[in-house]
Amino acid sequence: MQNNTKINLLVGLFALLGIVALLFLSLQASNLTSFTTGKTYQVTAYFDNIGGLKVRAPVRSAGVTVGRVKSISYDNKKFEAKLVLDIESQYQFPEDTSAKILTSGLIGEQYIGLQPGAEEENLENGSQILFTQSAVVLENLISQFLFNKAEENNSSKKE
Repeated sequence: MQNNTKINLLVGLFALLGIVALLFLSLQASNLTSFTTGKTYQVTAYFDNIGGLKVRAPVRSAGVTVGRVKSISYDNKKFEAKLVLDIESQYQFPEDTSAKILTSGLIGEQYIGLQPGAEEENLENGSQILFTQSAVVLENLISQFLFNKAEENNSSKKE
């Protein structure tokens, strides 16, 4: 009888560890593992194309996560994607900071990369990042490459 109790306890412990591992993986995949408890300030940025960027995507500068994407919407007047970024108050950036949509590795997650400028005044709550670079869409690059190759072939045939 005591042997069955030990086995049941070990099976229960193993199942509990499996549930904890699944919870950890789901939090990692949904980018919910790092909550900011400190104060933040919000800045906006407009992009022509955000690719696969998602809400809660990291905002990084020099490889350090300095904030998160708070919201993504479409601006009907500018015909661009409007991003609201939550930047932790401990990180200050000049007003002429630029923002790019980058990808971690070849097929990794997309994030916002901030490149500080040289202005003396810093971004503050409600500021807008004016210098942005949209996401590089692989399909667009491939089609552009194929179009250029087709043009080269047509040019060489005419000569």
